[in-house]
Order: sequence, then structure tokens, then C-alpha cells
Amino acid sequence: MPDLRSCLTTILSIGIVVGFRESEMAENVYKVIDLVGTSTESWERAATAAVERAAQSLRDLRVAEVVEQDLVIEGGKVTAYRTKVKVSFKYES
Repeated sequence: MPDLRSCLTTILSIGIVVGFRESEMAENVYKVIDLVGTSTESWERAATAAVERAAQSLRDLRVAEVVEQDLVIEGGKVTAYRTKVKVSFKYES
């Protein structure tokens, strides 16, 4: 797996990430998807729920980026935490 110093990454407008090592020129392609996890406990639990559920049906998850957090409020009380994450995984054709 490429490290940050040896990997050049370009995000394309269609939501696919293409990375390659400069020394090997081996190309890898990653798909980026948006997920929203929910939890009654915390934003961290909500993010974890999203990633763990995605891992049940997707292979080779690489990175999850938290992009948004919000709360569900009912009757003046917080009833749920929601975390939106962008998750990348290796794209296979």
C-alpha cells in the first residue's frame, strides 16, 4: 500500500480516486462513497456504525473521512447522533 510520500492522488469529478507510486508507476483506482451512520450514544459511534456496516459488503476499505455531523432532536432532547463519512475502497472492474 502506498504511503503518503510516495503516492500521488487525484480526485476525479466522478468520485473515483486514482493513485500511483512514482517509483513503480503501478496504478490503483479507489471509489469514494458517502455514508451516514446513526447512534444514540455519540458521533464516534455513528461513524463506526457506518464504516462497520460498509465493511460487511465492500472489500478493501481504505480511508473514511468525517464530512458532517448533526443531531436529531425530539421533544427538546437529543435522540440520535448522525455522522456523514466519505469512505474509499479499491475499485475492481
